Amino acid sequence: MKRTFPAKAADYFPLRRAWQAFSRLLPVLVLAAAILAADPARAEAPTLSAEGVDHYTLALTWHPGFCVSRTRPPRECREPALREGADRGFVLHGLWPSLPERFADRGIDRRRWWREGCFLETPRADGGFCRAHPPLDLSVGLERRLDAAMPGRASCLGRYQYAKHAACLALPEATYFAASVALVEAVNESAFGGFVTLNQGGEVARNALIDAFEAAFGEQTGRALRLTCGGRGNRLLTEVRIGIAADRLADFPAAESLVRQPRGRCATRVRIARFE
Repeated sequence: MKRTFPAKAADYFPLRRAWQAFSRLLPVLVLAAAILAADPARAEAPTLSAEGVDHYTLALTWHPGFCVSRTRPPRECREPALREGADRGFVLHGLWPSLPERFADRGIDRRRWWREGCFLETPRADGGFCRAHPPLDLSVGLERRLDAAMPGRASCLGRYQYAKHAACLALPEATYFAASVALVEAVNESAFGGFVTLNQGGEVARNALIDAFEAAFGEQTGRALRLTCGGRGNRLLTEVRIGIAADRLADFPAAESLVRQPRGRCATRVRIARFE
């Protein structure tokens, strides 16, 4: 099982000068203390019961960066009403289960599962998802939370994500999206989410993002974070991906719940876009 972190941070990162690290992290630590003081209680932890799944990848889009990077921006990038609130944190792309055992037993590898997902069993319907799939069966309250967390619903992203990543795993729609929304809300309420939001419109060091993540979620957890960048020289932040152990999903964002992600390809300096 891809799993949590050894005791030595040096296994993953070169040693940094203590003063430089402290000076970078001081604003993050102050923000973390403010968040904890304002809201010490955690929301109810999400749970999912997908059989034979080792971990999940929580994919969170930085909406301004995503929109800037698209040559043909989708509706959620073009319409001001759908961009409202995007400056307050990440938005939900998806919650992706790792290769289930029953698919692996059939000889399907991780790359193929990542590419096709549940469409391996139920072929993708012809036409767009807005027409080919019925609306999600969610409560009014969850609909509102998902609308706020996933502006891509305007392009039926929610229907696509469920059909590809959850429909074949016996995960009810409401359970899957309640967990997804709770996870993105937890990230946005963290000092890491606050650090990214406070620096929008500017540029930060890639290592500062990793340091902010570790300040928020625990020492040595930086390998659970994958940074995704686009634009010229991969300098524009478009997405972050966080690995979460399937059997520790309810413990997120505790350090023990996190698992390694592959390295990203962002430049050493990263621009965090904002909507004008």
